Order: sequence, then structure tokens, then C-alpha cells
Amino acid sequence: MKKTAMLLALIALGACKQTKKTEITDQSEEPIEPLEKWTYLFDGTSLEGWRAYNGETLPPGWTIKDSTLTFDTELGLEQDYKGGKDIIYGAAEYDNFELYLEWKLPEGGNSGIFYHVKEGYGGPPEVSPEYQLIDDENYAKIHDLTSYNSQFGAEHPAELQDWQKTGADYAMHVADESQKILNPVGEWNSSKIVFTPEKVEHWLNGKKLLEFQPWSEEWNKKKNSGKWDNTPDYGKYKKGYIGLQDHSSPIWFKNIKIKELTSKN
Repeated sequence: MKKTAMLLALIALGACKQTKKTEITDQSEEPIEPLEKWTYLFDGTSLEGWRAYNGETLPPGWTIKDSTLTFDTELGLEQDYKGGKDIIYGAAEYDNFELYLEWKLPEGGNSGIFYHVKEGYGGPPEVSPEYQLIDDENYAKIHDLTSYNSQFGAEHPAELQDWQKTGADYAMHVADESQKILNPVGEWNSSKIVFTPEKVEHWLNGKKLLEFQPWSEEWNKKKNSGKWDNTPDYGKYKKGYIGLQDHSSPIWFKNIKIKELTSKN
């Protein structure tokens, strides 16, 4: 009787193990993307590949602190801004890609992510689209935006405009505020840009904020009727560097990685 009871117990235990094994197998049936497809532009340990826009070395202030790519500076005011010390990842140019990074800003902070950057201009904004990073809640309370925004005919120039808010394709396409989850200043956010000639997407903290087709009739109409109407080379390049903006603000980045994509064209 004892042998029979022991045998039954062993069979039951084996069945439990088999069930658990099956559950684990079921959970892993969804295909996992190989890590090799991603290239780290910054992994927390090295600044190799990064340098100033139109320069050979990193500008003062850009450094690694606590495994983050940091622009270590005091917050400057928008009304005093004269141009920044933007940087690029100069080791490679990218055309179609998925870019992912994590970032945080201080109160009143401002920065941006550039792509398809080409050198030889006054700065990346003259040629490069920008994924805007900014303190939506407090920026207009700290900085005087009236003079800058008045030149674009803003109805309320003292306020941060929708095309200037986090996640926007700066001065082109606005973010869907109903989808935006923006963490408070000092907390980490994640952003993703997906670029192909068929569609560009901006994501923030796992939510898609906008999409558009580059170089389309609608895109050209926007480009030629707003901030970029007198910048003929804005957005024209189909391949270039990835860049990060200094807008007189401390900024922290980590886990910057990119994956090259194939266009359908």
C-alpha cells in the first residue's frame, strides 16, 4: 500500500512539473527579437562616437555621470538663449531606423532629439527634424516666450505652443495630448522614433503620439508655411547623424540604441 501511495505521489509530482514546463513554453511562444539587431549609441560606459556638431570632440559639459549621458550645466533662460552645444553620434549615418532612448529634464528644462543631421550648417535645426523634449508644465512659467512666439503669429505668445511640446515633431506635427503620458520633471521617460519613407512615428512612454509621411504633399505644405519656410534644406536629407540638443538646460540620457529598418520602397 505504501509503495502504491508513493508511486501515485511521484506521478502527481511529475504531472505538476510537466504543467509548469508547458506554461513556461506557452509564455515564450511569442517571438523574441534578437538583441543583435540593436546597436547601442550609448550604453552607460563610453562616449565613443559622440562629438560636437561641426566639431571633433565633445563640447564642455557633456559627460558621463552615474552611467548617464549628461549635459552638466546651469539652467539658462529662453530669452537669453544664443545657440547651444549640440552633439551628434558621428560614427555612423542612418536612413531608416527605430531609435529608442530614455531621458529626464529638470524643472524648466528643454532639449531635443535630431535625426538625418548633416554638418556644415549653423546648427542641426537648420536641416534636421526634431523630436521635442521639454517641461510642458513649467516652461512658460519660468521662461519668457513672448518675443520668440510673436514672430510666428501665436495668439497667446507667452504660452508654450502645441508644436513646442514634448513629443512634437518640432514646428511641424503636434503630439496627440490624449495619448501623452509625460512623467514629472526629474523622472525618467522613454521615447521612440520610427522612420521610414512611408511613415514616421513618435512614441512616448509606450504610447504613439503622432505619425506622418515625410516629403509628402502635406509635409511640404507644412514645411513651406511655418517656421521652416526660409530654411530650404530643412528635412531634405534622407540619411544622416543622430543628434542631441543643448538648449541651455541640464539633460540626462541613457539606453540610447538604434535598429536599422528596411523601407518598402
